[in-house]
Amino acid sequence: MNGTRMPREERREQILAAATEAFARGGFAGTGLEDVAVEAGVTRVILYRHFDSKADLYRAVLARARANLGAAVGPPDYTEQIIDALLAGAARDPAGFRLLFSHAAREPEFRAEADRFRAEMVATAREQLAPMIDDPGWLGWAAHLAPATTVAAITAWLDAGRPDPDTAGERIRRALAGIVRAAQPG
Repeated sequence: MNGTRMPREERREQILAAATEAFARGGFAGTGLEDVAVEAGVTRVILYRHFDSKADLYRAVLARARANLGAAVGPPDYTEQIIDALLAGAARDPAGFRLLFSHAAREPEFRAEADRFRAEMVATAREQLAPMIDDPGWLGWAAHLAPATTVAAITAWLDAGRPDPDTAGERIRRALAGIVRAAQPG
């Protein structure tokens, strides 16, 4: 265990980073606080000085991952470059990206938070796609499919070893353009 005394915020960040990795490997249910403590090089006592429970720690990990991704993406103004920013954010914190978009949605205790995040993404997509897709039904379809496709594409890119990062964004944008074309009249 790391006996070095750190400033509180630095220790908290160390724990959150370690917990992100541990939860990404084992999920919420499969990861104990002892696993996180070992990963962080601290004792459980130190964990409890920063977090009241495993659920509290997991929520903080998700909030950190979302904040990191938000910092990578920037303001909510959507441009085509958001894909590149999402790729960069996922590359910097792959475990956090996976927790946000894969693990949290499968954890019953955190499903509502994941659903809210996904709803925000769908609302943003709807707003951006509305000028291109007239039919409300197909607009709704595309607004749900575009974020899901983006997340799946970035996750697959991470899983494949991050091939050709210089063209990955363009490839994902081509997939999204296909969704828009499919939602427009024949």
